[in-house]
Amino acid sequence: MMMRISGHEPKLWNVGTLGFGTYHYTYDSGREGDGHTIGFYPRKGKITVYLMDGTARHAELLARLGKHTGTGYCIYIKRLSDIELPVLEQLVRESCDFIESLAQQGPIRNILWKTESGG
Repeated sequence: MMMRISGHEPKLWNVGTLGFGTYHYTYDSGREGDGHTIGFYPRKGKITVYLMDGTARHAELLARLGKHTGTGYCIYIKRLSDIELPVLEQLVRESCDFIESLAQQGPIRNILWKTESGG
């Protein structure tokens, strides 16, 4: 699904995280680097889905997703049968589109999931 949405092959980002697409960030602190546009980590016992724009901007869709937990930019799913897959696909697509649209304007300058609106 993420490969189809992003148009990119998966890339291993660290110990187990598969990312699709990239964006560049530069913070006022001088820190800069690259991040994956969308990604997931297939851990034993739960799947972590990364929404790099944060979960706050997706509250309505998350309410319809099904059984999950989350943090500022992660959704944790125990079993795919616990969730509505079309809703997950919409979440991933909207997050990917948002990050890609910002990245076209140049390096992303703030940590999006730490802002309430994601922008």
